[in-house]
This record gives sequence, structure tokens and C-alpha cells, in this order.
Amino acid sequence: MKKILVFTLILFAAFGCTKLDDTLYDRILPSDYTADPILKMSPIYEPMRDFLDWGGWWFAQEVTTDAVVCPTRAGDWDDGGKWRVLHQHAWDNNTEAITSMWGRFFGGAIEANKFIEEFASEAGNPVIDVALAKARILRAYYYYLLIDNYGDVPYITKYLDADPQPHRNFRKDIYNEIVNEVEQSIPYVSTGNSKTGITKAMAWSLLAKLYLNHAVYTGNVNNEYWAKAEAVCDSIINLQSYSLESDVLSAFVTRNENSPENIWVIPYDEDTYTGFNLHMRTLHYNSNLTFEMVVGPWNGFAMVESHYNTYTPDDNRHEWFMVGQQYTYDGQPIKDQGAGGLPLIFTPHIPSLEMGAGNTPQEIRMSGVRVKKFEIRRGAKENLSNDFPIFRYADVLLMMAEAQLRQGKTVDVPGLDQIRTRAGLPAGWSATLNGQAGLNELLAERGRELFWEAHRRQDLIRFGEFNKAWWEKPASTSDKNVFPIPQWVVDANPNITLDPVSIN
Repeated sequence: MKKILVFTLILFAAFGCTKLDDTLYDRILPSDYTADPILKMSPIYEPMRDFLDWGGWWFAQEVTTDAVVCPTRAGDWDDGGKWRVLHQHAWDNNTEAITSMWGRFFGGAIEANKFIEEFASEAGNPVIDVALAKARILRAYYYYLLIDNYGDVPYITKYLDADPQPHRNFRKDIYNEIVNEVEQSIPYVSTGNSKTGITKAMAWSLLAKLYLNHAVYTGNVNNEYWAKAEAVCDSIINLQSYSLESDVLSAFVTRNENSPENIWVIPYDEDTYTGFNLHMRTLHYNSNLTFEMVVGPWNGFAMVESHYNTYTPDDNRHEWFMVGQQYTYDGQPIKDQGAGGLPLIFTPHIPSLEMGAGNTPQEIRMSGVRVKKFEIRRGAKENLSNDFPIFRYADVLLMMAEAQLRQGKTVDVPGLDQIRTRAGLPAGWSATLNGQAGLNELLAERGRELFWEAHRRQDLIRFGEFNKAWWEKPASTSDKNVFPIPQWVVDANPNITLDPVSIN
């Protein structure tokens, strides 16, 4: 699937949308646009564009965990404490990441409702039925994000007659609704391997997430859902359309749209579909010299030292990180002129979350391992052209192993050990996974393999680890497993604070 096509800049300039489906076009006439409902689905996808930046989703999934931190570096990155409160679980309903996600998620759901209502009267037409199924799966995806992050939320499936001040519905009821909707829609969608369209593999991946997290969303453990999670992961494997890359870098390179490992992605482009700027947030001000970038990075996000230490020294995934003396593209040592000309040396140790005047220039400006998991090509700009995977094949293999362990089974997942062997680690890892110790090791491996891909918060919650104390963060209470409803929503809708109601 190519990136953003010229026609989208013309037809969807107001939304900045992209055509994210199986068919490619280089020119769309007005008559074609009216005739093909798939071409009207772009606004449903559009909120995903902001997930890594102002939409807040990536920040809420990573900075709230034991893996990623954004320390205050003297006067830089304090930003009113908005990063610090995420890491320390001290947020409120005015914290930026929390207030931003709500509108994006509901925006996507509302656009899906609009599309479904527009074409519902034409159901029975095979083309329309496929389009409606895709829209329903997309709507279910946004509600999955809503219940994952906020718990009880309004479940709105109307557009024209929607209640302007809806009550919240129970998380467990919404869960049952969206699981049913995805299950019923899957027969209509293709088994093709489009990385941006709605395919069976994408829908099965979504179901795997829903099944695995069922106890979190419903409040009860149902062994049937572990078996269902295993089954849908097995269905993806049996498609034989996806495979692990042979090395730890290839799935994340620039222009990675053809990677066999990626199942469903956000198709970023440095010029036409911007929003992937995590490299700007992690790289040092002078890291532009390493990559001959045309812009200077902002020197913020880093790895928590304890998480970095979970990678053994022989793990090839160290290639994702920047530590030690930094060099220019042609191999010359970089000096940090802002720190008095000291050598630019990244150290894993971060002395404190709030690095004030008592810290040395090295600590303030250079502490913390930086991340280059997604390739930063020579001459990179403020935005990258790397697609960001929402669902990746390595995750499917790890989810299947987890589902088997939770059923008390012996782990038997084709290709699972390759995740470790391609990292240069010994073979036979899956044979060591048994019982609770196996689940603990699986969580650790998920943390290593899926680092920086916005899975960590959900994983820690599912494994009961999210509220434990970690570096610069005291133990928190279980109410932190969901974010509060944003204040701007409360101000606009007094019904939102009332007790949730069942879905009729």
C-alpha cells in the first residue's frame, strides 16, 4: 500500500486524510468518489494520524510505564509537569495526553457511525456489505481504545439521532457489543495482506487483544476467551501471509510498508502524512550530526535504566538504542557545545526525574539511553516515513503463547523462538515457559520485543504489574488502571458523571 496519494490532498484537504484500503488510485473523478463507498471511509481513519503526537495515545501507553520517561532537563521538558505526572501516575482530568485521546477516539467512532448510517439502506449489495463490515470493525477498534483507556464510556452507534449528552455505559457491556460486532463482520472482509486496509488478519488481531484482556474489561476470568485468543492467533499464522523478519531492524526501516511482519499500520510519510516525530523527542540536540538531519532534535524521552538492563549484553536489539559516545555520520566524536564542549556520551543512568540545578551538565543533557528502533535515515526530517505498526506478527506469536499458558497448556507456537534467535539469543526459549514463572518471563519478553510500540501500559495492567512502584514512581492504586474523563467533556455533558447504565 502506498502512502498518501495526490487525490487525497484534493478531496480530503479539510481532514488531511488518506485512502487506507486495498485499491490504489492515482486519480479519482467526482463520479467515482460518489459511486465507491470505500473512498468515503478516509475520515474514519484520520484520528489515527495523531496517535504518536498530539493525540496523546502513545504518551499514555508508554510514559505511564516502567520503560519510558521524559525527565525535566533543567528548563527543558518540564511543560507544567505533564510528562512527570504520567510517569508517576499523578495525572488528573486536565493532563494533556488524557484530554487529547478522548476526542480522537470518539472522532473515529462518530465518523464510522456517519458512514454506516449513510450506506445502511443499501445493505445487501455485496460491495456495500464489505464496506459496512470494515466500518463496523473500525468503530469497534476505537471503542476498544476507549474502554481500554477510560473504562465506562458512552457507547454511541448513531449519527443523526445521537444523544448530545449521553450517559456512560458499562465497560463490560461495550466489550460484549464490540466483540460480537467484529466476530460478525469478519466473514465479509478479505484475507488479503494490505497493511492499511481492514483484513481478516487485522480483525483477528483486534479480537486477540479483546479476548486476552477480557478479564480487565469485564471483571471476570472466562477460560473460553483464552481459547478464543489462541484460536484467532492460530488463524493469522495459518494464513501464511505474515512472517518475522530475519533481523531485528528490518520491520522498522524507512519505507517499511512491505514488511511481512507488519499486519496493520499507520502509514506515515515525512511530507504528506506527518505525525511520526518520536525521534525528535528522544534524540539529543546534536544528534542531527549522527544522521545528518535537516532539523535539530529536542532531547527529551529516554529509556528507564532498569528496563534497559532487561536486555542481556548479547541481545541484538541493542541496535535499537543509542548509548555511549556519539559520533557524526562520518565517524567523528560529537561534543555537546551546550554543555561546555563535553563529549556527547549517553549513559543509561538518569539521576532523577526532575533534573535541576544540582545536576551536572552531563546528567541534565546526556543521561538516558535514546531510541532509534525506527530507522532514522540519513537526512531525516522532523517527521519520519516509517509506518508504525498497530498490530505486528511478533505480537501475535507472543499473544498466542500467553493464551496457551493461561489455559495451562504447554507452549507450542510455530516461529515463537525466532523472536529470540534473531536477537542472537539461544534457541529453545519457548520450552522454558511454564506456569506463573512462564507468564512472568513472557511479560518481560513482551517488554523487550514490543518496546516503544505502545503496548506496555496494557500489558502491565493485564499482568497485574501497573500499580507497583518503579523508578521515581511510588505504588499507585487500581483506579489508575483507567484514565479520568477529561474535564472539557465533563463541562460539556453533566450526564457523563452519573453512574453508568446498561446498553439497551
